Amino acid sequence: MDEKSPAFDARAFRRALGHFATGVAVVTARAGETDEVVGMTMSSFNSVSLDPPLVLFSVARSAHSLPAMLAARGYGVNVLARDQEHLSNRFARALEDKWAGVAHTAGVEDAPLLSGAIAHFECVPYAHHDGGDHVIFLARVVRFAHSEEAEPLVFFRGAYHGVVAS
Repeated sequence: MDEKSPAFDARAFRRALGHFATGVAVVTARAGETDEVVGMTMSSFNSVSLDPPLVLFSVARSAHSLPAMLAARGYGVNVLARDQEHLSNRFARALEDKWAGVAHTAGVEDAPLLSGAIAHFECVPYAHHDGGDHVIFLARVVRFAHSEEAEPLVFFRGAYHGVVAS
């Protein structure tokens, strides 16, 4: 059976995808011309290449922030710590004042870097591609930092979890 079959159940497909545990990241940017600051929670963050250093993330075509992400000159990928579930929830919502009271610093091209994240990847655009109902962003990493101390925030079967490293 393929995804175009009339029997394909998109809701069941989404539930099955939820069985793949993922880290949680907030991708941030400052749009080029409008200077709009955006941030979006996503679990679609992956490494792609070491040479050149590339990562990818995807944004729904229906997302209010898509135009700003497409216009951005830089991105901050903020990998969240277990105690940052509140930030994941905040940046998952559309059209809200996401930045009120959120501690951050400026990264490459002024993309916000969230304080307390267990890793930051400062990136510049490399390419974007059609991904069905999403746009796939490839970004070149120009700087990064990480902490060995904090526990990561993980999303699995529709809920947040932690992982204790041994």
